[in-house]
Amino acid sequence: MNVTLGVAGIVLGVSASALGILTLGVGLRQRRPRLLETGWSYSVIALLGALVAVAAMQHALITRDFSVSFVHDNGSSRTSPLFTVATMWSALEGSILLWTLILTGFTVHVARKFRQRLADPLVGVALLTMLVVCLFFFLLMLGPANPFSTVAVAAGYDGPGPNPLLQEHILMAIHPPMLYLGYVGFTVPFAFAIAALATGRLGEGWLVETRRATLLAWGFLTVGIALGAWWSYEVLGWGGYWGWDPVENASLLPWLTGTAYLHSVMVQERRGMLRVWNLSLLCATFSLTILGTFLTRSGVLESVHAFSDSDIGVWLLSFFGLIVAVTLGLIGWRGDRLRSPGRIDSPLSREGSFLVNNVLFAGFAFVVLLGTVFPLVAEALNDRAVTVGPPYFTRMTVPIGIALLFFNGRSIAGWLRMQPSRHTTSGSSRTGRVARSSISPD
Repeated sequence: MNVTLGVAGIVLGVSASALGILTLGVGLRQRRPRLLETGWSYSVIALLGALVAVAAMQHALITRDFSVSFVHDNGSSRTSPLFTVATMWSALEGSILLWTLILTGFTVHVARKFRQRLADPLVGVALLTMLVVCLFFFLLMLGPANPFSTVAVAAGYDGPGPNPLLQEHILMAIHPPMLYLGYVGFTVPFAFAIAALATGRLGEGWLVETRRATLLAWGFLTVGIALGAWWSYEVLGWGGYWGWDPVENASLLPWLTGTAYLHSVMVQERRGMLRVWNLSLLCATFSLTILGTFLTRSGVLESVHAFSDSDIGVWLLSFFGLIVAVTLGLIGWRGDRLRSPGRIDSPLSREGSFLVNNVLFAGFAFVVLLGTVFPLVAEALNDRAVTVGPPYFTRMTVPIGIALLFFNGRSIAGWLRMQPSRHTTSGSSRTGRVARSSISPD
């Protein structure tokens, strides 16, 4: 029963996502608003599919249905009720299931928030983009990350339970969902960035509409990283909160680019500048969440809390490549229209400080990315294991961190000066900032 119900939920999610993509694609191409308005229905059905699959997995874990291979490998009657529920995200297939549930939840949130503007092509492309991401993760669960495969069970069998490092620690129940909320939350601004590029609506209206979702995703990711560092300190005994473990680095990378985006997007909102830079940062942030998923769930990394070997790596790496290719193609296509109406006159100006601050964040991310993936590249090319340890990261990141502290202070001061006066009318300001319109033709 659990297997049948779980597979039915996944198939329902695949069907809803695929039909939604097809319907919205036809509606956009033929300019049929009524088809675009069906995006809400498809997103709800996809969420329903994810909920059914999650309910089936939780029922299998709680009832110790060891015929389900995921429960067979990770469940146990000795596990307490709270950690029985949390077992779902303690291993590969269950973590993808949780990821998909959160993703479909965000998709429904977008459809509901813009339910009065579903006929708008910008919203239509954004929903289509999110359904494409939903379809990819549902397909993962039909293929290499199937959580409902079955196995023969010996009489009297009792599973091993979650990884011993994960059991009976409260952060096991909190840290992964927080991290996934941050990872998946960046899908929302990414989808609207793709929509802005695809429709040519390249003004600042979509930035304002997605600001709250971006801040929410960044906040969840920040809390998730902090809780992960706390968990590592208490459970692993590293003698500190951060050990430059590859899985830690994988979560830090999108946080760095996301933080850079939150800094520089204020310049675009108020001056109409840094459009290409902000789009690149936003797309890089989402791409790095997929790359981080590949690094932690494909088994290519040696880490104390990476998951085991799996065929999922090829799928994730291919999807990462597709995202990068589509993003670069759209930015190149819209290059002429992305020219900013203003420009930075001096590196010592407020806008210049924001840009320098962003370059430092990007440099920090590059250093961490290089140190994390270099061993993989070296081993693939030379068939020789190479280790990059904490000394490299400390030596390379400390100077950047010191510079960031200085320029962050200048950026915050500049942002405070950019705030409008109390006596400024809502339609204009003495700073000449860009009008904060809702999503409308730009």
